[in-house]
Amino acid sequence: MGAMRVLATAGHVDHGKSALVRALTGMEPDRHAEERRRGLTLDLGFVWTGPDADGEHLAFVDVPGHERFVATMLAGVGPVPAVLFVVAADQGWQPQSQEHLAILDALGVRHAVLAVTRSDLADPEPVRAEALRRLAGTSLGHVPSAAVSAVTGAGLDGLRTELTRLARTLPVPPADADVRLWLDRAFTVRGHGTVVTGTLGAGTLRVGDRLVTGDGSEVLRVRGLQCLKQERTAVSGVARVAVNVHGDRDGELRRGQVLLTPDRWLRTDLIDVRVTGEPAGELPRTVTLHIGTAAVPVTVRPLGDDTARLTLVRRLPLRVGDRAVLREPGGGRPPSAVVVLDVRPPRLTRRGAGRARAAELAAMTGRPDGTAELRRRGLVRRSDLLAMGVPAPGEPVTGDWLADPAHWARLRERLAAEAERHARQHPMEPGLPAEAARRLLNLPDRALVDALARTPGSTELLCRQGRLYGPDGARPDLPEPVRAAVDAVRQELEKAPFRAPEADRLTELGLTRKAVAAAVRAGALLRITDTVVLLPGADTWAAEVLSRLPQPFTLSEARTALETTRRVAVPLLEFLDSRGLTERVDDQRRRCRTGESDGGGRESNPIFDPNVTCEDAGNRDKHTPFDDAR
Repeated sequence: MGAMRVLATAGHVDHGKSALVRALTGMEPDRHAEERRRGLTLDLGFVWTGPDADGEHLAFVDVPGHERFVATMLAGVGPVPAVLFVVAADQGWQPQSQEHLAILDALGVRHAVLAVTRSDLADPEPVRAEALRRLAGTSLGHVPSAAVSAVTGAGLDGLRTELTRLARTLPVPPADADVRLWLDRAFTVRGHGTVVTGTLGAGTLRVGDRLVTGDGSEVLRVRGLQCLKQERTAVSGVARVAVNVHGDRDGELRRGQVLLTPDRWLRTDLIDVRVTGEPAGELPRTVTLHIGTAAVPVTVRPLGDDTARLTLVRRLPLRVGDRAVLREPGGGRPPSAVVVLDVRPPRLTRRGAGRARAAELAAMTGRPDGTAELRRRGLVRRSDLLAMGVPAPGEPVTGDWLADPAHWARLRERLAAEAERHARQHPMEPGLPAEAARRLLNLPDRALVDALARTPGSTELLCRQGRLYGPDGARPDLPEPVRAAVDAVRQELEKAPFRAPEADRLTELGLTRKAVAAAVRAGALLRITDTVVLLPGADTWAAEVLSRLPQPFTLSEARTALETTRRVAVPLLEFLDSRGLTERVDDQRRRCRTGESDGGGRESNPIFDPNVTCEDAGNRDKHTPFDDAR
């Protein structure tokens, strides 16, 4: 099958829209017997021409022209990129001609052909001139035209020529775009189940695809595709499609709903928009938003002269740059055009937030701009930005997160300042917990803290065991009483390196669990368990002593060699096992792992030098056995 171009009809009731497309296609657009009996289009009709010399088809969405069916007309033209505008020569420009034109202008439709029908009943030229003048003042601009008669056939060839020319100028949407299929019909076919129809504006549908409903509640499988009543395995937009879908609740589908590519759309019930047609402040508080085939009541909150916030009664998959129509039910006032500026706007909770937001919206164009969007948001997931319809301006700083460079630099400086502040306020625990840093900076993801710490800045940051340190803050600054207590422990352990002080002795010295933890972080003590502490390097020296025993050895032999008690020997051996310095042979015996000892004995380990004080250990800049123990 060749390419397809889709147009909608537009114009006042009884101006011959259906008769014209019937004459052009040889097909009956009025599907219902009531429509044919009354000669009045009540619902959407779909007809098409045979392929032209280039193999292309023209499909028409025929819309009703009566004022009572404007909502149906909107559902027909909403997803369609071009229009066949019809005005009757014997009746001229009429109220629904004007409303249909206002709707097309609001939707930003830029491609059209004017057909002046019933030219066999009256001179078409005055009507053609007026209609062309009115169309020229809208988004349609200057359009080609033809005077025709569906009864005599006069002018139809010229109209076909203009339609063919128009078709060749229509832009071809990307075949790899995300699918958003607004439904205009849903019905059941015996033996096949639910079938939905719509105008596929962009992207590609394939048999076997998974689609999700607009509210995200249902995943449907595409069981079959038809285009112009021909079976297809794949269809790309723009095209009229009939889709056989299957899911648990496929029977609940109806006009106004939408099927989507999964995981690629944001569903929102709060949007900021630019309004044209009348000042935002003069809009009714409650109107109906028409987009695609959907008609959704919304509450309007004016923000600026031409900007407003809309609260929708149900969520829709919208993107920045989407065009829609605001219309008061009953058509009491002309429709207004809206362009979506933001599909995830900030909440307005503070005094003056509305005025500030209005100023921000005034500078927004509605054209997707990744750099500007990122500047406004500071941080945003790349997938969310794409789902908003905005291209990503760069690579993520971590995971899926994009960051505005200036905002990221400010966050990095704040993080360094918070780490320094925490070190000053908590000298015994100078490391700022990463989760606390996330909360202080109001970051949505812990991974951003880690990425900030890795980012070069004016102040170096170190990240260890989930804590952030400044360049001079990785070791605690031990208060004098703690230093004195640790030095007392050091003096005792230098006499008997493996006879760890009893818990009561630690308490007597004022070495609480917090103080011991600070001394361990400072590299002044080595913690074996909560109640067993030794000097840094004691583990490697113990392995050296044990390596001199006949291998394997028992707990009792190890205790004797180390000149310590069972209270210390048991956890110390388990600690050595965890370090890979020793290993179990069976339930009773262990052995030293070869190659782990430097063979230097006690004197080779400088940490046991009696001239090294706690203060020296706490300020040691180079690698120590403490670093290994951590």
